[in-house]
Amino acid sequence: MKELKLFTPVQLGSVELNNRIVMAPMTRCRAIGNLPNDLIAEYYKQRSGAGLIITEGTSPSPNGLGYARIPGIFSVQQIEGWKKTTSAVHLEGGKIFVQFMHSGRISHPLNMPEGSEILAPSAVKAAGQMWTDAKMLQDFPLPKAMTTEDLANTKAEFVGSAKNAVDAGFDGVELHAANGYLLEQFLSPVSNIRKDNYGGSIENRCRFVIEVASAVADTIGSRKTAIRLSPYGVASDMPLYPEIEATYNYLSDQLDKLGIAYIHVVDHSAMGAPEVPLKIKNIIRNNFKNTIILAGGYDRERAEKDIQSGLADLVAFGRPFINNPDLVERMKNDWALSTDLRMDLFYTADETGYTDYPGYKA
Repeated sequence: MKELKLFTPVQLGSVELNNRIVMAPMTRCRAIGNLPNDLIAEYYKQRSGAGLIITEGTSPSPNGLGYARIPGIFSVQQIEGWKKTTSAVHLEGGKIFVQFMHSGRISHPLNMPEGSEILAPSAVKAAGQMWTDAKMLQDFPLPKAMTTEDLANTKAEFVGSAKNAVDAGFDGVELHAANGYLLEQFLSPVSNIRKDNYGGSIENRCRFVIEVASAVADTIGSRKTAIRLSPYGVASDMPLYPEIEATYNYLSDQLDKLGIAYIHVVDHSAMGAPEVPLKIKNIIRNNFKNTIILAGGYDRERAEKDIQSGLADLVAFGRPFINNPDLVERMKNDWALSTDLRMDLFYTADETGYTDYPGYKA
Protein backbone atom coordinates (compact mmCIF):
# COMPACT_ATOMS: atom_id res chain seq x y z
CA MET A 1 0.00 0.00 0.00
CA LYS A 2 1.37 3.42 -1.00
CA GLU A 3 2.33 5.55 2.01
CA LEU A 4 -0.02 8.45 2.45
CA LYS A 5 1.25 11.96 3.18
CA LEU A 6 -0.69 11.73 6.46
CA PHE A 7 1.98 9.36 7.78
CA THR A 8 5.06 11.33 6.73
CA PRO A 9 7.22 13.35 9.16
CA VAL A 10 6.80 17.12 9.28
CA GLN A 11 8.41 20.07 11.07
CA LEU A 12 6.14 21.94 13.49
CA GLY A 13 7.67 25.01 15.09
CA SER A 14 10.73 23.79 16.97
CA VAL A 15 9.94 20.04 16.82
CA GLU A 16 9.77 17.34 14.17
CA LEU A 17 6.64 15.19 14.23
CA ASN A 18 6.63 11.53 13.20
CA ASN A 19 3.39 12.00 11.24
CA ARG A 20 0.70 14.59 10.49
CA ILE A 21 -1.96 13.10 12.77
CA VAL A 22 -2.83 15.15 15.84
CA MET A 23 -4.64 13.95 18.94
CA ALA A 24 -7.14 16.74 19.54
CA PRO A 25 -7.60 18.23 23.02
CA MET A 26 -10.45 16.55 24.90
CA THR A 27 -11.59 17.26 28.44
CA ARG A 28 -11.68 13.96 30.37
CA CYS A 29 -12.06 15.10 34.02
CA ARG A 30 -9.56 12.64 35.60
CA ALA A 31 -7.46 15.27 37.41
CA ILE A 32 -8.55 14.70 41.00
CA GLY A 33 -7.83 17.86 42.98
CA ASN A 34 -6.91 19.55 39.66
CA LEU A 35 -3.62 17.61 39.66
CA PRO A 36 -2.28 15.68 36.64
CA ASN A 37 -1.67 12.14 37.89
CA ASP A 38 -0.28 8.72 36.93
CA LEU A 39 -3.55 7.75 35.23
CA ILE A 40 -3.40 10.80 32.96
CA ALA A 41 0.25 10.00 32.12
CA GLU A 42 -0.74 6.45 31.14
CA TYR A 43 -3.63 7.73 28.97
CA TYR A 44 -1.37 9.99 26.90
CA LYS A 45 1.43 7.41 26.76
CA GLN A 46 -1.00 4.94 25.17
CA ARG A 47 -1.77 7.50 22.44
CA SER A 48 1.74 8.73 21.76
CA GLY A 49 1.70 7.27 18.24
CA ALA A 50 0.09 10.58 17.25
CA GLY A 51 2.51 12.96 15.58
CA LEU A 52 1.37 15.55 18.08
CA ILE A 53 -0.74 15.24 21.23
CA ILE A 54 -2.58 18.33 22.44
CA THR A 55 -3.63 17.85 26.04
CA GLU A 56 -7.05 18.36 27.52
CA GLY A 57 -7.90 21.93 28.49
CA THR A 58 -5.59 22.91 31.35
CA SER A 59 -6.16 26.07 33.33
CA PRO A 60 -3.45 28.71 33.66
CA SER A 61 -5.27 30.14 36.69
CA PRO A 62 -7.42 29.10 39.67
CA ASN A 63 -10.04 31.40 38.09
CA GLY A 64 -10.13 29.23 34.97
CA LEU A 65 -10.98 25.91 36.64
CA GLY A 66 -14.59 25.95 35.47
CA TYR A 67 -15.20 22.21 35.14
CA ALA A 68 -15.00 19.46 37.71
CA ARG A 69 -11.66 17.61 37.86
CA ILE A 70 -9.78 19.47 35.14
CA PRO A 71 -6.03 20.02 35.55
CA GLY A 72 -4.16 23.25 36.07
CA ILE A 73 -0.58 24.28 35.41
CA PHE A 74 -0.13 27.16 37.85
CA SER A 75 1.29 25.34 40.92
CA VAL A 76 4.50 23.45 41.69
CA GLN A 77 2.49 20.26 42.30
CA GLN A 78 0.83 20.57 38.90
CA ILE A 79 4.17 21.08 37.15
CA GLU A 80 5.54 17.96 38.86
CA GLY A 81 2.41 16.03 37.90
CA TRP A 82 2.67 17.02 34.24
CA LYS A 83 6.32 15.91 34.12
CA LYS A 84 5.02 12.32 34.38
CA THR A 85 2.98 12.81 31.20
CA THR A 86 5.61 14.60 29.14
CA SER A 87 8.28 12.06 30.11
CA ALA A 88 6.01 9.14 29.23
CA VAL A 89 5.11 10.61 25.81
CA HIS A 90 8.70 11.56 24.97
CA LEU A 91 9.98 8.09 25.91
CA GLU A 92 7.57 6.71 23.29
CA GLY A 93 8.91 9.15 20.68
CA GLY A 94 5.88 11.46 20.76
CA LYS A 95 5.51 15.23 21.00
CA ILE A 96 3.03 17.03 23.24
CA PHE A 97 1.63 20.56 23.58
CA VAL A 98 -0.45 21.60 26.58
CA GLN A 99 -3.69 23.43 25.87
CA PHE A 100 -4.33 26.48 28.06
CA MET A 101 -8.07 26.64 28.71
CA HIS A 102 -9.28 29.47 30.93
CA SER A 103 -13.01 28.76 31.10
CA GLY A 104 -14.05 32.34 31.93
CA ARG A 105 -17.82 32.54 32.45
CA ILE A 106 -18.28 28.82 31.64
CA SER A 107 -17.81 27.84 35.23
CA HIS A 108 -19.36 27.31 38.65
CA PRO A 109 -18.06 28.20 42.13
CA LEU A 110 -18.54 24.59 43.28
CA ASN A 111 -15.82 23.52 40.84
CA MET A 112 -13.37 26.22 41.87
CA PRO A 113 -10.90 26.67 44.73
CA GLU A 114 -11.52 29.11 47.54
CA GLY A 115 -10.60 32.70 46.69
CA SER A 116 -11.10 32.33 42.94
CA GLU A 117 -13.44 34.43 40.81
CA ILE A 118 -15.55 33.77 37.71
CA LEU A 119 -14.27 36.36 35.25
CA ALA A 120 -15.39 37.36 31.76
CA PRO A 121 -14.97 40.31 29.39
CA SER A 122 -18.42 41.53 30.45
CA ALA A 123 -21.06 40.66 33.04
CA VAL A 124 -23.06 38.62 30.51
CA LYS A 125 -24.44 35.36 31.87
CA ALA A 126 -24.19 32.27 29.66
CA ALA A 127 -27.32 30.22 29.08
CA GLY A 128 -27.01 26.62 30.19
CA GLN A 129 -25.70 24.56 33.08
CA MET A 130 -22.43 23.22 34.49
CA TRP A 131 -21.90 19.83 36.13
CA THR A 132 -20.68 19.97 39.73
CA ASP A 133 -19.74 16.88 41.73
CA ALA A 134 -21.28 18.45 44.84
CA LYS A 135 -24.73 19.41 43.52
CA MET A 136 -24.85 17.94 39.99
CA LEU A 137 -26.11 20.34 37.27
CA GLN A 138 -26.20 24.01 38.22
CA ASP A 139 -27.00 27.14 36.19
CA PHE A 140 -24.06 29.24 35.05
CA PRO A 141 -23.69 32.25 37.38
CA LEU A 142 -23.32 35.89 36.34
CA PRO A 143 -19.57 36.48 35.79
CA LYS A 144 -17.62 39.50 36.99
CA ALA A 145 -16.62 41.91 34.22
CA MET A 146 -12.83 42.03 34.16
CA THR A 147 -11.19 45.22 35.38
CA THR A 148 -7.96 46.63 33.94
CA GLU A 149 -6.17 44.95 36.83
CA ASP A 150 -7.89 41.62 36.07
CA LEU A 151 -6.76 41.84 32.45
CA ALA A 152 -3.15 42.42 33.49
CA ASN A 153 -3.23 39.65 36.10
CA THR A 154 -4.81 37.14 33.73
CA LYS A 155 -2.26 37.89 31.02
CA ALA A 156 0.50 37.40 33.62
CA GLU A 157 -1.05 34.06 34.58
CA PHE A 158 -0.90 32.87 30.96
CA VAL A 159 2.75 33.93 30.78
CA GLY A 160 3.65 32.29 34.09
CA SER A 161 1.92 29.08 33.06
CA ALA A 162 3.78 29.10 29.74
CA LYS A 163 7.06 29.10 31.70
CA ASN A 164 5.65 26.29 33.84
CA ALA A 165 4.78 24.31 30.70
CA VAL A 166 8.38 24.49 29.49
CA ASP A 167 9.58 23.49 32.97
CA ALA A 168 7.17 20.53 32.88
CA GLY A 169 8.69 19.33 29.60
CA PHE A 170 5.98 20.30 27.11
CA ASP A 171 7.04 20.95 23.52
CA GLY A 172 4.75 23.98 23.34
CA VAL A 173 1.43 25.49 24.37
CA GLU A 174 -1.88 25.93 22.56
CA LEU A 175 -4.05 28.86 23.64
CA HIS A 176 -7.72 27.85 23.66
CA ALA A 177 -9.51 30.74 21.95
CA ALA A 178 -12.41 28.51 20.86
CA ASN A 179 -15.53 26.73 22.16
CA GLY A 180 -16.81 29.70 24.14
CA TYR A 181 -14.07 29.96 26.76
CA LEU A 182 -12.44 33.16 28.03
CA LEU A 183 -10.34 34.11 25.01
CA GLU A 184 -13.22 33.54 22.58
CA GLN A 185 -15.53 35.43 24.92
CA PHE A 186 -13.46 38.51 24.07
CA LEU A 187 -13.83 37.91 20.31
CA SER A 188 -17.64 37.87 20.24
CA PRO A 189 -19.75 41.05 20.42
CA VAL A 190 -22.42 38.96 22.18
CA SER A 191 -20.27 38.04 25.21
CA ASN A 192 -18.06 41.15 25.00
CA ILE A 193 -20.00 44.40 25.38
CA ARG A 194 -17.11 46.42 26.81
CA LYS A 195 -16.80 50.12 26.02
CA ASP A 196 -13.01 50.37 26.47
CA ASN A 197 -10.07 49.36 24.26
CA TYR A 198 -11.03 45.69 24.60
CA GLY A 199 -14.56 45.94 23.23
CA GLY A 200 -16.60 47.38 20.36
CA SER A 201 -14.60 47.21 17.13
CA ILE A 202 -13.11 44.03 15.70
CA GLU A 203 -9.62 45.32 16.48
CA ASN A 204 -10.58 45.95 20.12
CA ARG A 205 -12.33 42.61 20.57
CA CYS A 206 -9.27 40.79 19.23
CA ARG A 207 -6.86 42.84 21.35
CA PHE A 208 -6.72 40.65 24.47
CA VAL A 209 -6.27 37.44 22.48
CA ILE A 210 -3.43 38.98 20.47
CA GLU A 211 -1.82 40.44 23.60
CA VAL A 212 -1.89 37.07 25.37
CA ALA A 213 -0.49 35.26 22.31
CA SER A 214 2.22 37.89 21.90
CA ALA A 215 3.21 37.79 25.59
CA VAL A 216 3.40 33.99 25.63
CA ALA A 217 5.41 33.96 22.37
CA ASP A 218 7.80 36.57 23.78
CA THR A 219 8.30 34.42 26.88
CA ILE A 220 8.77 30.89 25.52
CA GLY A 221 9.30 31.58 21.82
CA SER A 222 6.86 31.92 18.95
CA ARG A 223 7.77 28.42 17.68
CA LYS A 224 6.41 26.94 20.91
CA THR A 225 3.21 29.03 20.89
CA ALA A 226 -0.04 28.14 19.09
CA ILE A 227 -3.77 28.84 19.20
CA ARG A 228 -7.12 27.11 18.64
CA LEU A 229 -10.02 28.94 16.98
CA SER A 230 -13.65 27.98 16.31
CA PRO A 231 -15.25 30.42 13.86
CA TYR A 232 -18.97 29.65 13.57
CA GLY A 233 -18.77 27.56 16.72
CA VAL A 234 -21.79 27.82 19.02
CA ALA A 235 -20.53 25.83 22.02
CA SER A 236 -20.98 27.37 25.47
CA ASP A 237 -23.71 29.80 24.38
CA MET A 238 -21.82 31.62 21.62
CA PRO A 239 -24.44 32.75 19.09
CA LEU A 240 -23.40 33.62 15.54
CA TYR A 241 -22.85 37.31 14.73
CA PRO A 242 -22.55 39.21 11.42
CA GLU A 243 -18.83 40.08 11.68
CA ILE A 244 -17.50 36.52 12.09
CA GLU A 245 -15.65 36.41 8.76
CA ALA A 246 -14.13 39.87 9.23
CA THR A 247 -13.13 39.03 12.82
CA TYR A 248 -11.19 35.90 11.87
CA ASN A 249 -9.72 37.57 8.80
CA TYR A 250 -8.24 40.28 11.02
CA LEU A 251 -7.24 37.89 13.82
CA SER A 252 -5.46 35.37 11.57
CA ASP A 253 -3.56 38.19 9.85
CA GLN A 254 -2.38 39.54 13.22
CA LEU A 255 -1.43 36.06 14.46
CA ASP A 256 0.67 35.55 11.34
CA LYS A 257 2.69 38.65 12.29
CA LEU A 258 3.55 36.99 15.61
CA GLY A 259 5.06 34.00 13.80
CA ILE A 260 3.42 31.45 16.10
CA ALA A 261 3.73 27.73 15.34
CA TYR A 262 0.19 26.95 14.26
CA ILE A 263 -3.48 27.88 14.13
CA HIS A 264 -5.81 25.00 14.96
CA VAL A 265 -9.27 25.46 13.41
CA VAL A 266 -12.09 23.30 14.76
CA ASP A 267 -15.34 22.62 12.89
CA HIS A 268 -18.02 20.99 15.06
CA SER A 269 -20.58 20.50 12.28
CA ALA A 270 -20.18 16.71 12.62
CA MET A 271 -21.67 17.13 16.09
CA GLY A 272 -24.55 19.35 14.98
CA ALA A 273 -22.98 22.84 15.05
CA PRO A 274 -23.02 25.14 12.00
CA GLU A 275 -20.44 24.21 9.39
CA VAL A 276 -17.35 26.37 9.15
CA PRO A 277 -17.49 27.64 5.55
CA LEU A 278 -14.62 26.66 3.27
CA LYS A 279 -14.22 30.38 2.54
CA ILE A 280 -13.17 31.18 6.11
CA LYS A 281 -10.79 28.21 6.23
CA ASN A 282 -9.21 29.54 3.03
CA ILE A 283 -8.99 33.07 4.49
CA ILE A 284 -7.11 31.75 7.52
CA ARG A 285 -4.94 29.52 5.30
CA ASN A 286 -4.03 32.45 3.05
CA ASN A 287 -3.37 34.87 5.92
CA PHE A 288 -1.32 32.52 8.08
CA LYS A 289 2.00 31.29 6.66
CA ASN A 290 2.89 28.68 9.29
CA THR A 291 1.14 25.39 10.10
CA ILE A 292 -2.62 24.97 9.90
CA ILE A 293 -4.30 22.14 11.82
CA LEU A 294 -7.89 21.31 10.92
CA ALA A 295 -10.21 19.29 13.17
CA GLY A 296 -13.78 18.07 13.01
CA GLY A 297 -15.26 14.72 12.01
CA TYR A 298 -12.32 13.59 9.88
CA ASP A 299 -11.60 10.11 8.58
CA ARG A 300 -8.33 9.03 6.98
CA GLU A 301 -9.45 9.73 3.40
CA ARG A 302 -10.71 13.26 4.02
CA ALA A 303 -7.64 14.07 6.12
CA GLU A 304 -5.35 12.97 3.31
CA LYS A 305 -7.37 14.98 0.77
CA ASP A 306 -7.13 18.22 2.79
CA ILE A 307 -3.40 17.74 3.37
CA GLN A 308 -2.76 16.99 -0.32
CA SER A 309 -4.72 20.10 -1.35
CA GLY A 310 -2.77 22.31 1.06
CA LEU A 311 -5.86 23.35 3.04
CA ALA A 312 -4.31 21.70 6.11
CA ASP A 313 -0.78 20.74 7.11
CA LEU A 314 -1.93 18.50 9.96
CA VAL A 315 -5.31 16.99 10.86
CA ALA A 316 -6.60 16.44 14.39
CA PHE A 317 -8.75 13.50 15.44
CA GLY A 318 -10.70 13.60 18.69
CA ARG A 319 -13.15 10.87 19.63
CA PRO A 320 -11.49 8.14 17.52
CA PHE A 321 -8.47 8.43 19.84
CA ILE A 322 -10.61 7.67 22.90
CA ASN A 323 -11.43 4.08 22.00
CA ASN A 324 -8.50 3.54 19.59
CA PRO A 325 -5.34 4.30 21.57
CA ASP A 326 -3.36 2.93 18.61
CA LEU A 327 -5.33 4.99 16.08
CA VAL A 328 -2.31 5.88 13.94
CA GLU A 329 -1.27 2.24 13.52
CA ARG A 330 -4.84 1.23 12.73
CA MET A 331 -5.16 3.90 10.03
CA LYS A 332 -1.69 3.23 8.63
CA ASN A 333 -2.34 -0.51 8.31
CA ASP A 334 -5.98 -0.15 7.30
CA TRP A 335 -7.08 -2.05 10.40
CA ALA A 336 -10.68 -1.69 11.54
CA LEU A 337 -11.40 1.02 14.11
CA SER A 338 -13.11 0.09 17.35
CA THR A 339 -16.80 0.98 17.54
CA ASP A 340 -16.94 0.45 21.32
CA LEU A 341 -17.16 4.10 22.43
CA ARG A 342 -18.60 4.45 25.94
CA MET A 343 -19.84 8.04 25.94
CA ASP A 344 -21.32 7.72 29.44
CA LEU A 345 -17.72 7.36 30.72
CA PHE A 346 -16.22 10.40 28.95
CA TYR A 347 -16.13 12.53 32.13
CA THR A 348 -16.01 10.04 34.97
CA ALA A 349 -13.17 9.90 37.49
CA ASP A 350 -11.31 6.60 37.06
CA GLU A 351 -9.63 4.34 34.47
CA THR A 352 -12.89 2.86 33.18
CA GLY A 353 -13.57 4.18 29.69
CA TYR A 354 -10.21 5.96 29.81
CA THR A 355 -7.13 3.75 29.82
CA ASP A 356 -8.87 0.37 29.45
CA TYR A 357 -9.55 0.48 25.69
CA PRO A 358 -7.44 -2.25 24.05
CA GLY A 359 -5.17 -1.93 21.04
CA TYR A 360 -5.90 -3.75 17.79
CA LYS A 361 -5.84 -7.55 17.79
CA ALA A 362 -5.74 -9.31 14.42
